[in-house]
Formats: sequence, structure tokens, C-alpha cells
Amino acid sequence: MTASRRSFVWLLLLSGLIISLCMGLRQSLGLFMRPMTLELGISAAAFGFSIALQNIVWGLSQPFVGALADRYGARPVLVITALMYAAGLLLMIHAAAVPGGLHIAGFLAGIGTAGTGFGILIGIVSRATPPEKRSQTVGMVAAAGSLGTLVLAPVGQWMINGFGWHVALTVFAAVAASMALLSLPIKDPAPPAQDPGAKQDLGSALREAMSHRGYLLMTLAFFACGFQLVFITTHLPAYLQLCGVAPGVGATALALIGLFNTAGTYAFGLLGARYSQKHLLALIYLLRTLIIVIFVAAPVTAESTLVFAAAMGFLWLGVAPLITGIIGRVFGLAHFNTLYGIVFLSHQVGSFFGAWMGGLVYDRAGNYNFAWGALIVIGVSAFLLQWLMDERPPRERAGSPVAVPA
Repeated sequence: MTASRRSFVWLLLLSGLIISLCMGLRQSLGLFMRPMTLELGISAAAFGFSIALQNIVWGLSQPFVGALADRYGARPVLVITALMYAAGLLLMIHAAAVPGGLHIAGFLAGIGTAGTGFGILIGIVSRATPPEKRSQTVGMVAAAGSLGTLVLAPVGQWMINGFGWHVALTVFAAVAASMALLSLPIKDPAPPAQDPGAKQDLGSALREAMSHRGYLLMTLAFFACGFQLVFITTHLPAYLQLCGVAPGVGATALALIGLFNTAGTYAFGLLGARYSQKHLLALIYLLRTLIIVIFVAAPVTAESTLVFAAAMGFLWLGVAPLITGIIGRVFGLAHFNTLYGIVFLSHQVGSFFGAWMGGLVYDRAGNYNFAWGALIVIGVSAFLLQWLMDERPPRERAGSPVAVPA
């Protein structure tokens, strides 16, 4: 194996591991809602708002974190944000003693997730991969990133049951800090010389993207992705307990999401190399919504929950190689982290409202019926928006003939 090949393999392994830990921590935080609300006396809405704040801060900071990585390199951004993630999780333990502690923790964890999640690392992997292999490679890394939930969700539930949620959160914080060490060997490759955005400054790239109708439609549709998925990771354990399902099933469901997500993300990476990425993305939104309809319409049991988790897991992060593939193909990779960050901001606005809305609905109605209905309506809307996207690069759109009225 040549030195360049060995370096590329290490990049894929480290990127997949960091994303795996980041996403596993994030998607397991819903396990702490019930023990923290019972012991600290906080409401479900307050906990949901903290998770919502984490997600909106993640989204708001993603373009800026991405721009810093584009300019100064990924390694320092990864290290600093990993340590902020760990600090946020530690602060959750002392949320009752620190005024606004739960919200400050959400703020820190949000910035931490922006740095150690998909945006920056997928940008690095994309730059290091030839265009013809980019979709498959991104799908493989994103699939590896799904394994964290498979491990951390059941381990987190086991620690909560056996040692208490304080110990579990401390271990989660140590896991977050370990991402800083894993980031040290990572080197950020330069974009290809023929990259369409290589000669653009950041301002020109942003103006070009914001005038692209397809980019705007994709950004708007991505709202639904965050809205649906963060509602599920935050409120599914509590919803299952309302339905009389044993608490351990919620943790098992989150782990199943991670397991099937691995296969689904890799599969959509392969499909994205052969078929229309925008149509595959639209179909993910539609299929998720249909699965939600079936789940809430049927009696909720342990068995139906696990089937639901497996089906949703297969579609969970399949969007990652498709959206990154569209952005890289349409706009190039020179300003990828920034442009991806803007799209992801929409996802995180959806995440904010998905987490917060779920807590508000539960506190006021004592159930989640209205919340599930909102997930269905928004999912159908996202399918229509994404299906209609114009994914031609700006220069092709500018060169298209304009019809002249007779």
C-alpha cells in the first residue's frame, strides 16, 4: 500500500469514527429526559428546549464553523469543538445548580456537534476522493458514522439503570473529549485544481448559491429531515412509555436505527452514483413519512416499535451522500463546508422545532398525537419540494436558452 493510499484509508477511518461518536452521543440524549426531569424537577418542555437549542445552535454555527475550516484547516476546528461538546455534556450534570445551565449546555453541545459532525469531515473526505467515487465513499463514511448509536444508546441505558444518569453523562463527556485526540492526525487536502469554485471568493460563491432556485428548494426541504428525526430521537422513548412499552425498548430502538442506518446510508451512497440524487432524496422524505403513518396508525407494541426503528434507520442518514453529492457537483468543493453549512442550517431549524414542539405538545395535551400529524404534513411537503429541484450547475442554467414569447 502506497503512502498516499495509507493516508487516505486513515482519513476514512478517523472521519468515520469521529462522526460515529458525535452522532451516537447526540442521538442518545433522549434517554436522559425521564431521569433528569424526575430528579431535577424540570419539565419535558424545558428538556426538549435544551435539545432544540443544541440543534439550532448546531445549525446556526455550521456555516461559520465550516468557513473557519475552509480558511484555517479542519484540525484546529475539530479539536476545539470536540472539547466544547464535552464541556456541554458535563454541564448538564450540574444543570440545576447553574442558572440557565441546561440551556448553556445545549449551546456548547450544539457548537461541538457542528465541528465534529458531518459538515467538516464529509468536506475533507469529498476533497480527497475522485468525483466518480465520491458518492460511494461519502456513503461509506456516513454509514460508519451510524455505528455510534448502535453502541452508545444501549450502553447509555445500561449505565443509567445501573449507575445513574450522572455517571452515564460523565462517560459521555469523556467520549466527546476523545474526539479531540482522534482529530490530531487529520490533514485537510486541497480542492482539485479543476474544481468549479476554486477561483471564486466566498462572497461570490454565496451569491451564486443564494440565486440558485434548486439550492434554495433543497435547503427548504431539508427542514423536514431535521424536524422528523430529532423529534423521534428526543421523544420516542417517552412516547413508548406512554403506550405502555418497556423503557428498554426505546434504547433498543435507537440502537436499531444506528444498525440499519449503516446499511441504508451505504446503499444510498451507491445508488447516488448511478441514479438521480435529487429524486432519491425526495423518495427518502416520502418513505419516511409513509413509515410514520403506518407506525402511528397501528397499535404500538415492542415489536412494531422495533420494525419502525429498523425501517426509519435504513432511511436515516441516506440523505448525507446525496446532499453532499449535489452540492459538490453543482458548486464545487472550494467552499463546500460553508455551502453545506447553510443547507444544514435549515435542517437544524427543523430539528429545533421538532424537539421543542414535541415537548410543548406533550406538556399541554398529555400525548403526542398533534406532533405525529405535524411530522406527516411536513414530510409530504419536503417530498414535493425536493422532487421539483433544478440541480443544474449555475453556469449550465445561465447558458440555457430562454423561450421568447411569440
